[in-house]
Amino acid sequence: MKKIILVTRPIAPPWDEASKSFAFYLAKSVENFEFSVLTPGKVDALPLKIKQIPIYTSNHLNLGLAQQARLLKLVPLIGKFDLAHFMLTPNKLNALGFKLFLSRLNTKTVQTVATLREDLFSDKDFKKIIFADLIITYSDYAKKKLTKLGFKNVARIYPGIDLELFSPAPKNLATMAFFNIQQNDFIVSYQGEYTRLGATDTIVESLPALFAKIPNAKFIFANRVKNEKDAIKKAEVIETLKKHGIIDKVIFTDTFSDMPKIYNLSDVVIFPAQNMHGKFDVPLVVIEAMACAKPVVISNLPILQEFSSSENSIAIDPTSQTQLVQAIVDLFENQAKCAKLGKAARQYVSENFDIKAVAKQYEKAYQDLLK
Repeated sequence: MKKIILVTRPIAPPWDEASKSFAFYLAKSVENFEFSVLTPGKVDALPLKIKQIPIYTSNHLNLGLAQQARLLKLVPLIGKFDLAHFMLTPNKLNALGFKLFLSRLNTKTVQTVATLREDLFSDKDFKKIIFADLIITYSDYAKKKLTKLGFKNVARIYPGIDLELFSPAPKNLATMAFFNIQQNDFIVSYQGEYTRLGATDTIVESLPALFAKIPNAKFIFANRVKNEKDAIKKAEVIETLKKHGIIDKVIFTDTFSDMPKIYNLSDVVIFPAQNMHGKFDVPLVVIEAMACAKPVVISNLPILQEFSSSENSIAIDPTSQTQLVQAIVDLFENQAKCAKLGKAARQYVSENFDIKAVAKQYEKAYQDLLK
């Protein structure tokens, strides 16, 4: 059986990072290959079919250069595999290092480009940091961009999610009790970030008007605190909500391991991102919410329009508090519309983001490359 190594962030719980979650799903779901993944020691949560290479000492890679430097331990190992699939966000440093020693190996390479950091890199930079035998993008937008730059070995494969895990379900009573949510509360949730995406301030500024129009509404910030900047921003949000006298109507989940329960608690999910810098071209939090048949209010950024439409979501100007509030109120007042959007969203995700179908696309891509 051909052997594949996934070069990724540490593959281990909590499953709170889209990149490592997708890598885990991929290794579980692709058949006819033996996968090895990078872990922080022995991880009991991984199935036996997935081989573990314990090179990390932490479950997160964003703790500084010390963790990232441990990737150098892969240098003598990669030559033992038939294929190396790089799923880390490419940058000048890791791309240079990988290219230097890969040039001496016969191992085939795949590079996933989850997003093009056009805010950081020039067209000239992309030609330096993208290096593999096969490049896989998460969007047609990125594929077209790379093709224009002269890359000929580009394929677009959407990321996949587990449609059995992310599926419609009744509101979980234990989770409601944990967050002090009542049966008649109308729940709006945001599964984004505090400092990136540019959405937090607009959301917070819109909440007084939202609660005035929907007195039984509650809002969930389902965001983890990733770093000091996030902690500072969260503290600012709390102070602002206290000044408005609405802090009791807002819930902060921080890291919550069972995200399907949060999606299914929600009556409406919002994603009013003003930019997508550093995020997947296809943000999995939106796809997961859609898979749970939730109506999604999403910003009208061009990159997000590839998978959102008037049939499966509501698009708004992300800088407009008025549009955000009106969209939520419209859904509150029209349950039939909520149900219709949710059903269409679930169907769309089933047709395009089912990990079982995505795994077959990857299996074919691997087989074609190794012929």
